[in-house]
Amino acid sequence: MNKLKEYSKHPVSFFVLMLVIISSIITVGTIVFIIIYILTNGVKNLNSGLFALKFSSDNQSMLPSIFNTLYLTILTLLIAVPIGVFSAVFLVEYSRKNSKFVKIIRITNETLAGIPSIVYGLFGYLAFVVSIKWGYSLIAGVLTLAVMVLPVIIRTTEESLLAVDNSYREGSYGLGAGKLRTIFKIVLPNAVPGILSGVILAIGRIVGETAALIYTAGTVPDAATKLTSSSRTLSVHLYCLLNEGLYTDEAYATAVVLLGLVLVINGLSSILAKKISKVVE
Repeated sequence: MNKLKEYSKHPVSFFVLMLVIISSIITVGTIVFIIIYILTNGVKNLNSGLFALKFSSDNQSMLPSIFNTLYLTILTLLIAVPIGVFSAVFLVEYSRKNSKFVKIIRITNETLAGIPSIVYGLFGYLAFVVSIKWGYSLIAGVLTLAVMVLPVIIRTTEESLLAVDNSYREGSYGLGAGKLRTIFKIVLPNAVPGILSGVILAIGRIVGETAALIYTAGTVPDAATKLTSSSRTLSVHLYCLLNEGLYTDEAYATAVVLLGLVLVINGLSSILAKKISKVVE
């Protein structure tokens, strides 16, 4: 209450405070409404047929799509995270400050982060499906999504590395540690929380991606048995159910599972990041 009285003495500050509060309430309220709406309409439609091992027109099983989503997420992160993190390390730790080359990379990275996913889908279709002749396949979807999430991982990792105080680096050098040892033993462990946020953002984009995967991984509802198999993820499965217009109830149930899957993957990512941080230290 005292703070509100202080802000009320300054009309502009009070207006900004009210604007922030109202925006926060609207944002949180919208998220809560969406979650409640999905759970209300989806939980009641969950049944054993939706988790059958084999998809059919009778059960509309989402289990194969869940497996495909996990495959796609793990493979994409295995490719994108190392490349993204080491690229950020180069930009922050090894490149010269105010370098034109680095500025070009950063501008390009920002541009790529804002490109619509459908454009990445077109790129993946022309590059991997048509040119390399992999056809609609899991590997085509993985490589397309790896390219798509790289800008996010690079940018968040770069900001995390820049946030590490230079005194840590100077102290490490003063004790006789080399640059590489300083990066892996001092800088990266302190930047893990920020790197994790980028990975979580990447996971959210991978799991929720539809447009790019329709053009690359395809829409076959079976679980992928090899990298060249055509398959659909859970989000593509949801799109296909709604697109047909005959399985709205199953689509709501799929949305519930998709929401839960994102929460589980993000939780496991947080646990894994903490363990990695302890191991590195």
